[in-house]
Amino acid sequence: MRDSHDVVIVGGAVIGSSVAYHLAANPDFDGTILVVERDPTYARASTALSASSIRTQFSNAINVKISQYAGEVIRDFAETMRVGDARPDLNFQPGGYLFLARTPEQAQTLRENHAVQRACGADVVLWDRDTLADAFPHLRVEDIALASYGRSGEGWFDNMGLLQGFRAKARELGAEYVTDEVVGIGCTGGRVASVTLKSGVTVRAGTVVNAAGPRAAMVARMTGLDIPVEPRKRTLFVFDCARSPEGTARVNGGRLPLMVDVTGVHCRPEGRYFLTGGVPVDDAAVDRDDFEPRHAEFEEIVWPALAARSEAFEAIKVVNMWAGQYAYNTLDHNMIVGAHPELPNFIFANGFSGHGLQQAPATGRAVSELIAHGGFRTLDLSDLGVARILGNRPFLERAVI
Repeated sequence: MRDSHDVVIVGGAVIGSSVAYHLAANPDFDGTILVVERDPTYARASTALSASSIRTQFSNAINVKISQYAGEVIRDFAETMRVGDARPDLNFQPGGYLFLARTPEQAQTLRENHAVQRACGADVVLWDRDTLADAFPHLRVEDIALASYGRSGEGWFDNMGLLQGFRAKARELGAEYVTDEVVGIGCTGGRVASVTLKSGVTVRAGTVVNAAGPRAAMVARMTGLDIPVEPRKRTLFVFDCARSPEGTARVNGGRLPLMVDVTGVHCRPEGRYFLTGGVPVDDAAVDRDDFEPRHAEFEEIVWPALAARSEAFEAIKVVNMWAGQYAYNTLDHNMIVGAHPELPNFIFANGFSGHGLQQAPATGRAVSELIAHGGFRTLDLSDLGVARILGNRPFLERAVI
């Protein structure tokens, strides 16, 4: 490992590796890249523990466009990330998302979100109760006022395939990965100058990118800065179904979508099984090393909602579960991307609040543009920058799962 790099990226999971790839592939950047990752197995990375889905059904236009770019990347991933004869297949499953609304307020939110999505060209439709019942006959819809369904551009895919594809291509293009941990960041003259690693090595750095996921605030504090990002735990459950409704849909070749119930519980097919989860009642910050699943959430939150929504989900059995962590932006649930005015060569790529996997492609491209060109060239993410954090001006995303 060299003792000096033009760019040092703190964190080598999907965000850090996307930044490394997009920067290495940028024809206007000819510097060196070092990615520092504390755990190359990624066993507890948010990337590895994600539900691995993508949607265009957001309330904010910029988030819709971010996902649309990700959809393009996923579509072309095997060829774009080809290394030798290896073509990473993300096994994209175009199941779509289905959001349900019960109250007039929920229905109005879906209508407002739909207007934003359609203005961006997203393939999303609104359905009344009868249309919903006809499309998905296994659902109980008596209480539903409105539904929003993504007909294309939404689904789920291989999370680790996305990470490893970016990582392998970045390395082929010259990015260096090192197994170590950043424990200190040196600053001088209003700029970041170096990073100190747990191994004792100090590396001079022209630019440092914070891609540390749930540890983002800890890394920021090494420079004397603070961001409102904290680890929030989410437990996912895999269950078997005695009478699976998969294949009964009258749209999309019988495939069921990822359903977001009025309770906030979500559920989608996963092979012969189903993947599900919900928002904890006590959604507080957790220790960065806390990955113990909340077993009781299935009986107390998830199963009651699913059983009420479909007779098919009355008889189900958990076969697996795990917990991951959201890098949760407590200000507005949106990513923070860009440089800090006090340290212009310290760049944030943090606070994705559960959307990091699908937002990684656009984030990597944006950060590469900031470094290579000094500003955004494709999709303007200025509204997601640090200025709103410093000014306490939320840039809200309402469609958070």
